Amino acid sequence: MPFWFFVWDEENEAHIHAHGVSSQEFEEVVCAPDSEGQSRTTGRPIAFGYTSTGKYLACVYDVIDESTVYPITAFEVQD
Repeated sequence: MPFWFFVWDEENEAHIHAHGVSSQEFEEVVCAPDSEGQSRTTGRPIAFGYTSTGKYLACVYDVIDESTVYPITAFEVQD
């Protein structure tokens, strides 16, 4: 399981919360994804996985450096 430092600010936190996803849920999925790939629309990394609350999420982010992630967006998807 990789270790990531997440850079949260007002903008990305509000955007993710507007999609019904908490910061904790986002971090759970990115740290322990079921699968990973690239976003079809942006080319950014995307992680898919279940949260402890039972949601199946897609989480899009930027990798800033080898241990730092900037969350972009997240949304619930049908598995």
